[in-house]
Amino acid sequence: MMLNNNSKYYNLFFLLFISTLTYAQNTANGRITDAKTNKEITGVDIFINDHTEPLLKTTLGSFTVQSDSLITKLKFSKKNYSSETVTVTPENAQNIFVKLSQEKVSSIDEIVIHNEKPKYKNKKENPAYAIMQEVWKRKRNNGLEKFDTYTYKEYEKIQFDANNLDSAFMSKKIFNKLDFIFEYADSTASGKIGLPIFLNESIYENFGENKPGKKTKRLLVAQKTSGFQDNQVITITAKNLYRDINIYDNTLNYFDIGFPSPVGSNGFSTYDYNLTDTISIHGENAYKIRYQPKRKEVLAFQGYLYIDTDSYAVLGATLKSTQKINVNFINSISTELEYDNPDENTFLPKKFITEIELTPFAKKRTSKSIIAKRSVDYSQYEFNKPIDDKTFNRKAEEYDAKFVDKDDAYWVKARPDSLSKAEQGVYEMLDRLQQTPKFNRIVKLYETLASGYYNAFKGIDIGPIFSIYGKNEVEGDRIRLGARTYFGQNDPWRVQFYTAYGFKDEKVKYGAEARYMFNRVNRFMIGAGTKRDIEQLGVQLTTDDGIMARTFASSTLFARGENASLSSINKTNIFASIEPWKNFQIRVDGTLQSIKSANPEKFSLMYFRDGDLRKTLNDSHVTLSLIARPGAKFSQTGVDRYEHGTLAPTIILKYTRGIEGLFNGDFNYNRLQFMFYKPVLIGSWGKTLVSFEAGKTFDTVPLALQNVIPGNQSYSLAQNTFAQLNYYEFVADTYTTLHLEHHFNGKILSYIPLIKKLKLREIAFIRSAYGTLSDASKAINVDGFKYSAPSEQIYFEYGFGIENIGIGNLRIFRVDFNWRGNYLDRPDISTFGVKAGFQVGF
Repeated sequence: MMLNNNSKYYNLFFLLFISTLTYAQNTANGRITDAKTNKEITGVDIFINDHTEPLLKTTLGSFTVQSDSLITKLKFSKKNYSSETVTVTPENAQNIFVKLSQEKVSSIDEIVIHNEKPKYKNKKENPAYAIMQEVWKRKRNNGLEKFDTYTYKEYEKIQFDANNLDSAFMSKKIFNKLDFIFEYADSTASGKIGLPIFLNESIYENFGENKPGKKTKRLLVAQKTSGFQDNQVITITAKNLYRDINIYDNTLNYFDIGFPSPVGSNGFSTYDYNLTDTISIHGENAYKIRYQPKRKEVLAFQGYLYIDTDSYAVLGATLKSTQKINVNFINSISTELEYDNPDENTFLPKKFITEIELTPFAKKRTSKSIIAKRSVDYSQYEFNKPIDDKTFNRKAEEYDAKFVDKDDAYWVKARPDSLSKAEQGVYEMLDRLQQTPKFNRIVKLYETLASGYYNAFKGIDIGPIFSIYGKNEVEGDRIRLGARTYFGQNDPWRVQFYTAYGFKDEKVKYGAEARYMFNRVNRFMIGAGTKRDIEQLGVQLTTDDGIMARTFASSTLFARGENASLSSINKTNIFASIEPWKNFQIRVDGTLQSIKSANPEKFSLMYFRDGDLRKTLNDSHVTLSLIARPGAKFSQTGVDRYEHGTLAPTIILKYTRGIEGLFNGDFNYNRLQFMFYKPVLIGSWGKTLVSFEAGKTFDTVPLALQNVIPGNQSYSLAQNTFAQLNYYEFVADTYTTLHLEHHFNGKILSYIPLIKKLKLREIAFIRSAYGTLSDASKAINVDGFKYSAPSEQIYFEYGFGIENIGIGNLRIFRVDFNWRGNYLDRPDISTFGVKAGFQVGF
């Protein structure tokens, strides 16, 4: 029988309708929330029909289930929640809304809970110890590592508030014509006045891949800073107060100082633990454990841990510093950590809040202070979805106008929580301040002290102001005046120059350099410069060929012994550099220089060449440098960048080729040099600074081109030098040096009565050098046989230092006591010495 057209359309519609119903009940979508809080719940087991094994466990608040068979009902089950079963129909299959109710939290019979701190004969009697043992036994890596790929969103908010203000402070003369800022102040819980002064918001997208290879990428999406859109130094300095921490690590990094983690496997050596309660956190039963340091003088925290009663995962933690915290400029630290545990084997960061109280001078609770608060929200986790390889190859932009070109509507939608009224006022207040001449004068003074340059007029800075006066054996009193072009922090080009005059030698010196950057992404840059000056060579092994740098020993006000070993240098340099990968630089230098003694009566650089006696060395060389700074943080994208202190290592590999005959170069030579530097946190025992250098000159060259083991005859501190060596005391063709310096952060002195009240910190160090010098390298110099290398035995010196000397929170003075370990029979040596200096840091 033939069907008419209407019948065909009817049958087609009927088949489509039936297939739609079938598909609808083979696939189900929906959302799961807490019945009380209405917040989405993760880690829910979903069973289909009458199956006894779950089809899946959710990692998000929404879900999608598919089955080869018809889905007629779904069962939702999660620990500490009552199970729910939903009948699936064609009408609700694509929009199932499930609310799970929490079960009543019951006490745990096997463990006795104490509200007061009990005393135990040993830790094994302590029920908290049994719990912490389970935590350590199941210690897990970040849950992101269990997925092939992952992405998530990160919202970061950093706010600074001036704290403990009062009417007397606000009426000070400095605030004349600036008093409108107090219109934005607000009362705190203690009755004092707090004034928000800085606010930064940032949004990042994070990408990760664990298989087949491990890759991560963190990309800035948007940024908003109160009144400082063009001042990334302030923004990144604020961010640099904080470190991302993992509560499961043995050591937590704050200000590059190691604090023992209360969840670390060696926690019982530092902390006392006490089980106080069981509570419910997001529907999970949790042990509440109070912990505190056994000794209040150590760098440690006190607070609470919240441990899941079944999986022994950390659901949350609070960390608060003790009242006797020995960190410069810091009154207190507090951190709140919240984790999401979607399943037994996964814990994901959910929200971290850190609050730091900074005081420049005193640690009194009533002192004027700055409250620096950082909150980070993690959301929109997605797992095992393909990520384009181009994402990981993208350069992580540090700053661009597009990041701050976001309207208010964007931020209202992007924030996980709306800003408070006080926070909203920060943006308006800083905008008003920027229009105030008095405020701009204060900012200008701060910038001068921080950078060392004074902005004379638009585009021209005078400085460095701290190098205006100097003194040495040859020049006597020395005056140096310099300037640079400066239009902004992200200038793609810069010209610098200086002139100097010595009142003893009555000679003018000068230097000039120009640099231009073509591409701020890969930082491709070229530059050229020239100078004629007097310098102390031989105080740094791995040097650069830059023009404007000047060694610390070239002008020293106070030094031991006589320093006559200065050189007169006429140097011209051109260079090109590029950063093909983040924090990895390739640089090529071409250098032409002439070197002679600046004081020939007391210091000789004369050498033999082809039977002739030469006073001046002509050198032409090309240098290839590979410089790696993995993990380093910089702000600004112009020719000059500001580097922020981190634990990032520095690795340098250099090859230098001297070319005879090129621009009258006297020698062919090949030199290879390597340098490695790394700060290493050693848990609660402090931080070790490791510096290793090695090098070899493969050809015979005179003293002016030799590797000099760096001495330090000044009374000031100088990194990577030997305090008890004279200048040019050791010279080597081949050398290795090792410097180890450990900062104990007061770990030992805190045990000594009375001394511990001074809050001093101890340092221990040892320095060593070994090298060889060929007979040919000795013979080429007129005074060659007075020079030698530390080849008989490894030269070493050792000692200790006291840092953190000062009053209140201003503790920036350090004194080192140095002993020479060997080569004690040499003339004019110093076996013991004291060095002193200032170091600003936490």
